[in-house]
Amino acid sequence: MFLRPAVLSRSLCTKDLQHLPNDFLTKVTEERCRQILAKNPLPQKASAGVLVTLCISEGVPSFLYTLRSSKLKGRHKGDVSFPGGKCDSSDRDVIDTALREAQEELGITLSRSTVWGPMKPITDWTGMVIVPILANIGCLEDLAAKPNSEEVESLLTLQLSLACTSSIHGYTCFRQRGRYAYTLPVFQLPGHKVWGLTAMMTDSALSLLFPGTYRSVLTGSRTQ
Repeated sequence: MFLRPAVLSRSLCTKDLQHLPNDFLTKVTEERCRQILAKNPLPQKASAGVLVTLCISEGVPSFLYTLRSSKLKGRHKGDVSFPGGKCDSSDRDVIDTALREAQEELGITLSRSTVWGPMKPITDWTGMVIVPILANIGCLEDLAAKPNSEEVESLLTLQLSLACTSSIHGYTCFRQRGRYAYTLPVFQLPGHKVWGLTAMMTDSALSLLFPGTYRSVLTGSRTQ
């Protein structure tokens, strides 16, 4: 199956969020999101867990990503990702998987209290069931992260307000045999691009955080 990208389109937000207050990630926001995510049961047969990491970076609500090391094997080396990986038999559930992988990649210990809840699972082209776990890890500067150099080349942040702007957020349409096949979001960072499953998770998190404001290209993303 051959898929190729078509035109990158932009202007997906209905309102300007550039003036998002620094205290946006309040208990009110957290409780609302926890109530919605509590409706998502953990799948019995998850393949991998990914921690969709919210944080405060330099006083501003942001996403935290890792730039995967170019030393890694596989097709995703050098990609921008959220911390995560395959489930292990020692993990109690997929939430433990996401927290364990975040600890291994970021060099920090995170408790389950940082987790807001599981988002809807994503099944990739290989059949793996990947569960995004939304979490707020707090002030990035206070965490003193020590990324694992074998897996992580550097840490990257994206302000939540900027993620919704037309200069950062767009989408790519894919064609198959000359016809439209599907559309995926993309987010542009300085020198890097957030695409694929990571962009889908980012898009779904923004839909949850900004209901009625953020316009997703993913069907059903608003329900999380």
